[in-house]
Amino acid sequence: MDDTQGVSLGFPFLLAQVSFLLYLTEGIIIFMLLCASALISGSEVACFSLTTEQIQECQYTKSSSATSLLRLLKNPRKLLAIILILNNLVNVTLVTLATYMMVQAVGKDDQQGLAISILTLVITFAIVFFGEVVPKVIANQHTLRFALFTSNGLLFLGNLVSPLAWLLLNSTQLIEKRITRRGYTVSVDELTQAVEITTKSDKTPEDQKDILMSLVNFGAISAKQILRSRLDITAVDIETKFHELLDKINKCGYSRIPVYQETIDSIEGILYIKDLLPYIDRENEFEWQSLIRRNPYFIPENKKISSLLKEFQEKRVHMAIVVDEYGGTSGLITMEDIIEEIVGEINDEFDFNNVIYKQIDKNTYNFEAKVSLNDFCKIVGVEPFIFNDIKGENESLAGILLELFRRMPRVGERVSYKQFMFIIVASDSKRIKRVRVLIRDSKGKTSTISKSSKN
Repeated sequence: MDDTQGVSLGFPFLLAQVSFLLYLTEGIIIFMLLCASALISGSEVACFSLTTEQIQECQYTKSSSATSLLRLLKNPRKLLAIILILNNLVNVTLVTLATYMMVQAVGKDDQQGLAISILTLVITFAIVFFGEVVPKVIANQHTLRFALFTSNGLLFLGNLVSPLAWLLLNSTQLIEKRITRRGYTVSVDELTQAVEITTKSDKTPEDQKDILMSLVNFGAISAKQILRSRLDITAVDIETKFHELLDKINKCGYSRIPVYQETIDSIEGILYIKDLLPYIDRENEFEWQSLIRRNPYFIPENKKISSLLKEFQEKRVHMAIVVDEYGGTSGLITMEDIIEEIVGEINDEFDFNNVIYKQIDKNTYNFEAKVSLNDFCKIVGVEPFIFNDIKGENESLAGILLELFRRMPRVGERVSYKQFMFIIVASDSKRIKRVRVLIRDSKGKTSTISKSSKN
């Protein structure tokens, strides 16, 4: 009788202990799943926020975590697929296990629905706050450390879910192809037409229209189209005496001057005039070359000025030397040249000697032949592509004229192209200096002009 009672009393106690251990184990698993969700979510921010310098640092580190991280970063799309799959698997498992625990604890009484609703709110808050927000904030502040900490685990788990990642990647690629086929790409011409339509109103000022049109074409302009040619660059030989240098600086009025060795194709550095100011009273033997503290910034001719402007901002430079395919100096381009492509000409007190054109009447202009084709088209109000049939590699008005004449023209010679009549005003044996441009009206008429006319 006493033994039976002992057994009957001991069994419920043992059952309660087993249930407690079961709940404790499930609770620990839920906590571990929440931590895993936090690490996976944080790794997404950490891995995709690494800078170039941090990745290079990993390349020089021989630790297993750095090696794993570099392997993951070789395929960013696969890495993102692995992170998404793991995060969803962990979160679904966490919610399922928590619901199962709640059903076990509450049973099938009338309070089951209310309990599960409360559980849903608690689990959702825990996943969002502890599994998403907190780890991503931490990962954003300690990017490299967080990425290295999770890299080995991600690589191991990524191999386990690799088939699912492959399926997800191929599915998304199929969707992307369909979207791309149905997508709509906007060309520069269509953007130009859109700007023209939206600015047709007389209430839109002309200067605003010009800026909008310049912004549309800005991304398509290369450095070669707006550079200052090598013949027009003000530069000094590194062997120049100090007083001769000061005299040249006083005449040109520039704040930065390239310095070359023997020829302008070998530019050694950029001299900032402000660095000379403390030494202007020195003797002619003063070694000013020691003040050349800035290296030249070289760019290719085909570089787009939109990306060049960004590089100027990042590198904090205002001048670039444009080089051709052989490494020779083609010309020079400054921050001011790029900004002028958006807002128009910016003239200062030193620009009065650099006037590139003069308008005589509505249809007649005198141009410096060195003017860029891009600027010429802006001034006369035509689209740059009007000269595409003859321009070839040329980016100046002089280059177009040489293409039309097929030789070096003499003063007074004229040539027609579309609505333009070009008359050579000044030239020598090596270059065309000035040209008069007559624009025909709608009836194809132009005004007459004598051969000896000059600006």
